[in-house]
Amino acid sequence: MRPRPAYQVFRVVALTVVVLALIAPLIWMIAASFKTNVDIYDPGKALAFTPTTDNYAKVLQQANYIEFIVNSLWVAFAATVASLVLGLPAAYSMSRFNMRKSALVVLMARVIPGVSLLVPWFYVFSNLKLVGGFGVLIISHMFVSLPLVVYIMMGYFDSLPEDLEEAALVDGLTHVGAFRRITLPLSVPGIATAGILSFIFSWNNFMFALVLSDADTKTLPVAIFDFVGYASIDWGGLMAASTVVTLPIMVIALFVQKYVVSGLTAGATKG
Repeated sequence: MRPRPAYQVFRVVALTVVVLALIAPLIWMIAASFKTNVDIYDPGKALAFTPTTDNYAKVLQQANYIEFIVNSLWVAFAATVASLVLGLPAAYSMSRFNMRKSALVVLMARVIPGVSLLVPWFYVFSNLKLVGGFGVLIISHMFVSLPLVVYIMMGYFDSLPEDLEEAALVDGLTHVGAFRRITLPLSVPGIATAGILSFIFSWNNFMFALVLSDADTKTLPVAIFDFVGYASIDWGGLMAASTVVTLPIMVIALFVQKYVVSGLTAGATKG
């Protein structure tokens, strides 16, 4: 049966409202990044204004944001790689050897609020003289990315047939060999999905970097906070810095969205 015209109109209107609600803050952020602080506060210049690139010059030159971008890239990349190296064998073991209690522990780690660990982490790492280094940031970001990798890849490994691995075991391969030669090549979409989402979560992480970093290891989300002062807020610089943080993730999402969707849907069913 064809959809009724009234239903089609309702669907178009609902989708339009949802899309506008999602992109309106993004459009306002990008537009405000090209305005002066005076224009941002002027309702009459919400649409008609003279664009300026002074905010981006302030962000990229005066605020030394290139260094912060490099810091964010390094922390996100290292946390993602380490999470994949540790999470893939763990997810495979939990999937193939029915280690459901361990999977429950991973799920608990996934839902525990990260803020509850900040105080004990800061106490332990400060006593070890590690606060302010990249290693602490990478470890703290792995608290978010590692359970995510395990959670995604467990579902993906469950969806893969075990016949090929059993045939490899009959031919003389060990479980490690079967995992390396059979399972991993078949799991590239799932690995790409887990890696991309892990990178995005690490790139956007603000709370851990705020507490555990210093001036030399500061990441972009923390650097944005510098535009918020005690007496005033530099809205133009803040919006320009937010755009610099957001655009790389948007570009990545646009190019890899089909791989993320295919990876998630491939692991959604078993068999």
